[in-house]
Amino acid sequence: MELRFPVPAAQAGTRVDSFLRAQGFSSTLRRALKRQPAPCVWVDGRPAKGFEPVAAGAIVTVRLPAEPPCALPAEPLGCAIRYEDAHALVLDKPAGMAVHPTLGYAAGTLGNQYAGLLAQRGETGAFRPVNRLDAGTSGLVLCARNAWSAPLLAASVEKTYYAVVQGCPCPAAGVIRLPIGRAPGSIVLRRVDPDGQTAVTHYETVARAGGCALVRVWLETGRTHQIRVHFSHLGHPLAGDELYGGDRRLLGRQALHCASMRFSRLPGSDTVQVVSPPPADLAGLCRTLGLAWPCE
Repeated sequence: MELRFPVPAAQAGTRVDSFLRAQGFSSTLRRALKRQPAPCVWVDGRPAKGFEPVAAGAIVTVRLPAEPPCALPAEPLGCAIRYEDAHALVLDKPAGMAVHPTLGYAAGTLGNQYAGLLAQRGETGAFRPVNRLDAGTSGLVLCARNAWSAPLLAASVEKTYYAVVQGCPCPAAGVIRLPIGRAPGSIVLRRVDPDGQTAVTHYETVARAGGCALVRVWLETGRTHQIRVHFSHLGHPLAGDELYGGDRRLLGRQALHCASMRFSRLPGSDTVQVVSPPPADLAGLCRTLGLAWPCE
């Protein structure tokens, strides 16, 4: 894949390597470009060294190294593709599916299905999920399709979740600022811990009915189980989240869904918004309780 970047007047005289850093090329990727047997960076059609200055109006062209084969066993794609371009792919993960193979999920993961999609197309590429969801959480997972786009997408993505919590949070909207750490004696369970990592959760209640509330949630931080731990600590565990005090009779998994995300389309500066409708089990719970799912 080739990328082209015009040099603005403000960056005239900048070294090629500094210009690439400003375009989002990590130090690892810049080293990889230097290690390629053939030139990967050109200025106005001629191979360029990292120390050379660039002139205003010049065109810097970068040929990204070939993508490596996907290291995961391929499985047929069984989830929806919600968005795709040359740099990003958004998959709609169902509940019950892990993102990566782990000790408890050796196969049947989103990564395996991503590998299957590439194999079906005759393509290669590493699996680079920009965001992660717990196995029991459904919704959107953004995957970077090359090493250049991965950090840029991670820096720009904004995600919105919907959760059904037991009871009605008071106040109805607010910010939860409580640090999170591991629970003693467990490698899975988390808890609010004064010595834990900073964790900040924003929420607003969008509907109340049946002794539960539907809340819209967005995060400043991305700690493991953050939404689940924060609402459980407030006395409002997610419906179905047995690990943190939720009633599994309401739903067979935590009632949490990554419903929308916004991120920058690359290499341009405009944004993409992707939406995932509520899955059948969560939509059924909301109907049973009388909670109206909002339109995104």
